[in-house]
Amino acid sequence: MDILSLVTYAMIASFTPGPNNIISMTRAREHGFRSTFHFIRGVAAGCLLIMMLSSYFNLALYQYIPSITPILNVFGCIYMLYLAFKIIWSTSSTSGSEHNSKKTHYSFWFGFSLQLINPKVILYALTALSVFILPHTQSHFQLLGYSLLLTWIGISANLSWALGGRIFQRFLLKYERPFNMVMGLLLIWTAISLIR
Repeated sequence: MDILSLVTYAMIASFTPGPNNIISMTRAREHGFRSTFHFIRGVAAGCLLIMMLSSYFNLALYQYIPSITPILNVFGCIYMLYLAFKIIWSTSSTSGSEHNSKKTHYSFWFGFSLQLINPKVILYALTALSVFILPHTQSHFQLLGYSLLLTWIGISANLSWALGGRIFQRFLLKYERPFNMVMGLLLIWTAISLIR
């Protein structure tokens, strides 16, 4: 197996904009880096569950993946468009940030359950496992190891985006409206790329 190709694919898929990364960055920008940890732990647990389920069901699903993928893509596109427009039209974090922080609680369970409907993570798992791993091994120990590796790469991306949100907080607050528009447009582009 070409581990370099797997890691390259995982890095590109994980570090590009998606719901987990954008929520992590936005949360860290508004409430600090440490405030994202509950959410990111939930993302990690949900992502690991998706990786493990993909490992063990990928062989059974392999013949159905071509017919399931377009349906997942449509639902994923709709969900990402919803998030994108929510980000684009979000109000300033400086006005009423206390009210917003009480209204939106990014808990462990929110991060965990988001993975169960996050098309980016599901397609990431199905693709990485079916293309790079399962053709070479079906060892339970190796499947667990690769699932942990793919989850770790994904969580590294979330932490990097959260850290970026915190480090560039002053800049992001100064240019919050244009930045939110750019992030929203990136999510729209990601959503459209799912159905092309």
